[in-house]
Amino acid sequence: MTLPWTLECSACVPIRTRAADGLPGVCEVCGAPYLVRYAASPDTAARQRLGERPWTMWRYREWLPLAQGEDPVTLGEGGTPLLGAARLGARYGFDSLWIKEEGINPTGSFKARGLAAAVTRAVLGGARQFVVPTAGNAGVALAAYATRAGVPARVYAPRTTPPTILSQIRAFGGDLVLLDGHIGDCGKAARAFAAETGAVDVSTLREPYRIEGKKTLGLELAEQLEWTLPDAIVYPTGGGTGLIGMWKAFQELRAAGWVGNALPRMYTVQATGCAPVVSAFESGADRCTPWPNPETVAAGLRVPSPLGDRLMLRALRESGGGAVAVTDAALTTTAHEMQTVEGVDAAPEGGAALAGAVELLRRGLIRRGERVVVFNTGAGWLYRA
Repeated sequence: MTLPWTLECSACVPIRTRAADGLPGVCEVCGAPYLVRYAASPDTAARQRLGERPWTMWRYREWLPLAQGEDPVTLGEGGTPLLGAARLGARYGFDSLWIKEEGINPTGSFKARGLAAAVTRAVLGGARQFVVPTAGNAGVALAAYATRAGVPARVYAPRTTPPTILSQIRAFGGDLVLLDGHIGDCGKAARAFAAETGAVDVSTLREPYRIEGKKTLGLELAEQLEWTLPDAIVYPTGGGTGLIGMWKAFQELRAAGWVGNALPRMYTVQATGCAPVVSAFESGADRCTPWPNPETVAAGLRVPSPLGDRLMLRALRESGGGAVAVTDAALTTTAHEMQTVEGVDAAPEGGAALAGAVELLRRGLIRRGERVVVFNTGAGWLYRA
């Protein structure tokens, strides 16, 4: 079958492309991530058909890596609410503050979107085994979606991962291996396992389709705002696929004429104990320097050397956005406020997004009257023993 998209290296100059057949990883020449490029944009008739479809991320199948007649591996991911946060907005000085609540996804986090797309495409390409390193939620999602597909999965996680997350990985049938160190150490082990066994490595950006699943965050947000876009998006960033995917979605929506020309400013939030993207952005660098001794209670932000650093920094600068780091004390406080003031069971990463938005408002980088969306990327219960 000839697939209606190709893969484009995100770094090679001139741009290097390849067919999307088989089980593609990173660029064979430079090692950078591949991005999916579709042969054509969905027409306006596709937008009219959305109303006939279930409220999951697969309602956007014309925007996703599915060929005619293919069915996804799905647990009903996506279709998460966009919640007004008027009380928190009033507390901190926002006129229009919204929370995109990803904690109600299958497996409790936004990782469900990316892993549903990655597992779907890999199984259709012939995958017989999976492997992933995880700071937490990606391991849970892979374990569940691999089980849904009937394919075994190995998960490498730091011993410091919250115990509820580890129990969820085991509960969904994942072959869990705990290591001393951080997610970078787990990544080395995952790549070695993939080389030894032929398992498909679905690490962040080491295959091209997790971005496409995360892209649906942006597609869904646009539809929920009646095909307009917010002024600013504040997003907690570890590996960065959500940030990269949304920026890709907004550009594709604009090219297809589904939204206007004005795109949101994208802001990344990290913890002060692990802020390689913030450091690179502030210094004007186009790559991140690996962060020594990463430490934060927000496990999903404990990514010292993200493979997608170039793509994240490009999105921040192209959008006119920026990057900010917040303390563990601040993100813990705002996560609790999201729970007690708005009823959103926020993960520490969601708390970081709100704390980052508050800091950006204080600095004048976000203005009071702007429409601002912060992302709660996972459920708080996953972090409680």
